[in-house]
Amino acid sequence: MADLGRAALIVAFGLALYAVVAGGLAAYDGRRRLHESARNALVGAFAATVVAAFVLLHAFNARDFTFTYVADHSSRKLPFPYSWTGFWGGQEGSLLLWLFVLTGLGSLAVTLNRDLIRRLLPWTVPVLGGVATFFAFLLAFVSSPFQVQAAPLDGAGLNPSLQNPYMMIHPPLLYLGYVGLTIPFAFAAGALLSGRFDEAWIVATRRWTLLAWTALGIGILLGAKWAYEEVGWGGYYAWDPVENAALMPWLASTAFLHSVMVQEKKNMLRVWNAILVSLAFCLSLFGTFLTRSGVISSIHSFTQSSIGPWLLGFIAVVAAFSTVLIFWRLPLLRTKTRLESLASREAAFLYNNLLLVALTLTVLWGVAFPLLSELVRGERITVGPPYFFLRVLGLPLLLLMGIGPLVAWRRTSLRALGASLIGPTVFALVCGIALVALGAGSSKPGLVAYTFCAFVLAAIALEFIRGTRARRALDRSSWPAAFSSLVGRNRRRYGGYIVHAAIVLLALGIAGGAYGSTKVQKLEPGQTMRIGGYDLRYLGSVVRNEPNRTEIRARLAVSRDGQSLGTYLAGKNDYPVEGQVSNEVGIRTDWLRAQDLFLIGDQFNNDGSVVIKALVNPLVDLIWLAGFVFLLGSLVAMWPDEREQRRLARRGAPVPAT
Repeated sequence: MADLGRAALIVAFGLALYAVVAGGLAAYDGRRRLHESARNALVGAFAATVVAAFVLLHAFNARDFTFTYVADHSSRKLPFPYSWTGFWGGQEGSLLLWLFVLTGLGSLAVTLNRDLIRRLLPWTVPVLGGVATFFAFLLAFVSSPFQVQAAPLDGAGLNPSLQNPYMMIHPPLLYLGYVGLTIPFAFAAGALLSGRFDEAWIVATRRWTLLAWTALGIGILLGAKWAYEEVGWGGYYAWDPVENAALMPWLASTAFLHSVMVQEKKNMLRVWNAILVSLAFCLSLFGTFLTRSGVISSIHSFTQSSIGPWLLGFIAVVAAFSTVLIFWRLPLLRTKTRLESLASREAAFLYNNLLLVALTLTVLWGVAFPLLSELVRGERITVGPPYFFLRVLGLPLLLLMGIGPLVAWRRTSLRALGASLIGPTVFALVCGIALVALGAGSSKPGLVAYTFCAFVLAAIALEFIRGTRARRALDRSSWPAAFSSLVGRNRRRYGGYIVHAAIVLLALGIAGGAYGSTKVQKLEPGQTMRIGGYDLRYLGSVVRNEPNRTEIRARLAVSRDGQSLGTYLAGKNDYPVEGQVSNEVGIRTDWLRAQDLFLIGDQFNNDGSVVIKALVNPLVDLIWLAGFVFLLGSLVAMWPDEREQRRLARRGAPVPAT
């Protein structure tokens, strides 16, 4: 089986390389049959990668420890669902996942757009083949998951942090996001190489970009949920370098999704869009470098490896290729269309882009600075959450989400803009005054965030109400029918508004942290501690032995105002095979008060006492709710649009021979 896996990877490498060479010749000479051959080779590379992935999954399922990779990331006592999680638990398996998703998405993209690619964007296939060739080369000749050994009696087990249901979904989603950004990059590069940087490549890749962007967004939120429940420190995002590795391409692709709308509507920002799509792809590669190179130490980084120089070199090649390509095609990218007014929707998109890119570069510097300081001075200087200027850059971004939809294209008079802003502004001020009256004024940043959120929600609601009223007057239909027709006729716009509502929920959940409370106390059996109106009585500890771990839990009877709310467990798991200990927290969600009671069994003593850390986290569950709203908005925006398909068909129509 190991020989079959190695052979499959070599075949995938050969087919991907053929797609580069044959696809390049076909694009240069306009040879149709050779182009079809190159496209089929890319599909064949996916089929070969499927075989390799199946071999590795079978080895994990069979606990075949003759595979060195399986022995390093599994054990006989590891529960079945997590034995498959070991597939991406280390360097080699995660690279195979990269290649699997890349060749799969690439094959699907070139198949669905085969006529467009053949006629207008033939260089897309060799670009996709080039990326696939690099990762297939790493797997076939540098870091293969099919190395064999004399089988040990048992494996080393799986990192306990990965033995969690969220980790069965979180890494594949992130990789779908990372790898998915290859598709718009390949189409953009293909458009530049083909000399056709018009609307065609944008329309062809819009859903692919949305898919990657959505996967990254949901993956980041699932990672935050995992950190909240599994790491056991009471938070959900610590600005860890690996957390930021996923955030950076998401921010860059968010800017790209906004700015391509300006190119479609006004034929502007072509240079900017070429830069953004290249930046997003380079940052996705950089994220892979951070997680799989071993260059940083992180709870989110589960491997040490020697492939860092290869990945860093590839990032440099991609960045240089993109830069040369953009400079070469500057005459093609420049347009005569100019920004007509600073008070216009185009300008609002531009302000949004500048803030998003500023935040992206801020995060990038925060990640890179410790590495550079160690390289230059031999001392790693780390930066903490205050560095990342979330308040400075995040609050204006939040405000722009409310202002942007109210501004017209081309230009808006100040009087018209002021009239549009009156309703949301009054609503936001009333909410702010009410919050102060309720005692929320203790945190000025929190109060500002809440007020801005109220403004944005009011602006979004106003847009839906106006549109539905206009649709109802036109169709003479009911309110629900008019609303459905409104969204169905402009899914991108109103799906985007739903996503904006999700970001507001996220901002509310983050701002709620300013009003939380924390208490640490040592308890003997029968003793009680109090926090945020909750009474916690320690009932003693229990120990349970599971097949792959030993569990110890503190039993805490929770009550409020004399009313029992149940018994909650908080403690630790000891994994003897892996030689590690993990926190297992107790969480009580109070939907009525919109807060979590978060319990950590911090220390267990031999005399039966325990140190309990308790937190009250207001509004934190809005963050998880935001994920569902975000997914809904993304699905609405991605839903097929007949008008867009007709426009794409016209773009892909045969061009007259010259």
